[in-house]
Amino acid sequence: MIKKEASGVYMFMPMGLRVKRKIENIIRDEMNKSGALEVSMPALIPSEIFKKSGRYDSFGHDMFKLKDRNNRDFCLGPTHEELFVLAGLEKIKSYRDMPFNIYQFQDKFRDEARPRYGLIRTREFTMKDAYSFDVDSKAADISYDKMTVAYNNSFNRMGIKYNIVRADTGLMGGELSEEFQAITEIGEDIVVLCDKCDFSSNIEVAKVKPRSYDKKRKKEKEMVQTFENKTIEEVSKFLNVPVKDIVKTLAYDIDGEIYFVLIRGDRELNETKLQKLFNASYVNMADEISLMSVTDAKFGSLGPIDVDVKIVLDSEVLEMTNFVTGANAIGYHFINVNTDDFEIYKSGDLVNIKENDECPNCEGKIYFKKGIEIGNLFKLGTKYSEALGLSYLDENNNLKPVYLGSYGIGIARCMAAIAEQNNDEHGLIWPVSVAPYTVCIVPVNTKDDDINKLSEELYNKFNEKLDVLLDDRDERAGVKFKDMDLIGIPFKIVVGKKAKEGIVELKSRDGSIDMEVPGDLVLEKVLELL
Repeated sequence: MIKKEASGVYMFMPMGLRVKRKIENIIRDEMNKSGALEVSMPALIPSEIFKKSGRYDSFGHDMFKLKDRNNRDFCLGPTHEELFVLAGLEKIKSYRDMPFNIYQFQDKFRDEARPRYGLIRTREFTMKDAYSFDVDSKAADISYDKMTVAYNNSFNRMGIKYNIVRADTGLMGGELSEEFQAITEIGEDIVVLCDKCDFSSNIEVAKVKPRSYDKKRKKEKEMVQTFENKTIEEVSKFLNVPVKDIVKTLAYDIDGEIYFVLIRGDRELNETKLQKLFNASYVNMADEISLMSVTDAKFGSLGPIDVDVKIVLDSEVLEMTNFVTGANAIGYHFINVNTDDFEIYKSGDLVNIKENDECPNCEGKIYFKKGIEIGNLFKLGTKYSEALGLSYLDENNNLKPVYLGSYGIGIARCMAAIAEQNNDEHGLIWPVSVAPYTVCIVPVNTKDDDINKLSEELYNKFNEKLDVLLDDRDERAGVKFKDMDLIGIPFKIVVGKKAKEGIVELKSRDGSIDMEVPGDLVLEKVLELL
């Protein structure tokens, strides 16, 4: 189906390309039904366009950058929001020019640091991206809902099992983002679900409901010696206190300033949430040199007491009393620390939700599934239109910014997700809608005239109605059967010893059908099954 040419770069071979094209055609059909119009944008883009929108630096090393012979800066498009806005500028003058939606199938280029999982994270990939243009937020919601329907229809036709989850807007920015996550164990994303309600979210943005604590009488903080015990688990065991009653202090560089971030000992910091809290360009764990610029304390001993560093708290820590922290001295910790023992600069939901946590929307329990992000929807609002000057005259002749929506589907990711969800020990089991061929005809002996004649007749007959493959290789029948199972073609017609009587075997790849059928009726039988 595919061949690796370099890390994160793949060729699509004839069988794989047929699957890819069928996926594209399903999406194209649903996009056209929604009223969207297809266009084609260049992959080679002047860098100035991204500089104008403010995203040139945001992409950083992920963007492939080059110069032409005249020393002008260009890049290979990692995404196309800016170009679609420029297309909007060509059309939009007044409110009468909207709404409309334009889309394309185009290769994107991103210099991923760690391409992985085959087609799931690559450096060159085909995306269907669409953009809606509307006069206001209410109209933009209508366009967004139309795209949701088109995406649901597309993925349902492909036979993908998926969840729609709330997601981080990331580099795209905007007001709202939702992802279509194909559920599969090979997925790189963690999908957060509830066992009682329909809550569904990407772990990056899943809210954590703060744990309720019994309010204890506050005690005086006290420094105690903990010797060589440094890790949360070691301190917990030495002091005989639960891990959840220890607060760990993390040092972070946020847009060039060092902050101490306090979270419960059994939690993991969510850097996406931290970045959102500060509306920061970047957040990175502090290194030893940057830590030395604000304190003499070392990693493993950090705490919030008596330091000239701004303190940021996770919401759960606000609810805690008499907890344990580092003492900014190796071999010592404070016990009975409370939030009034230090000054709080900011607080918010900053940690990853965990399995068995209480659902943010009900009293159900959280559980995780792995997923492949196959599509996304963004309500961009006016971010890009304001940056690039896309505006219109309203009914009162006032100039207003255009509201945009952005909608993407990863074609190869869809292909990978379908393959991961539809296979067995023998190979792939493509759904009919995307299979490279619908039917394969397998003559068991190509030296038998009766078998060859019937096989050719069936091939010509099927070829008028369906995608059909004739396996006329000079190979043993067992080899052909194994190869057809490996490829995953939905229906197999075996032309064998009863060819002289005009009888063939009809088998389905999923094993649900295995029957003898007269050759002159087998096309009608397959069409009936389809």
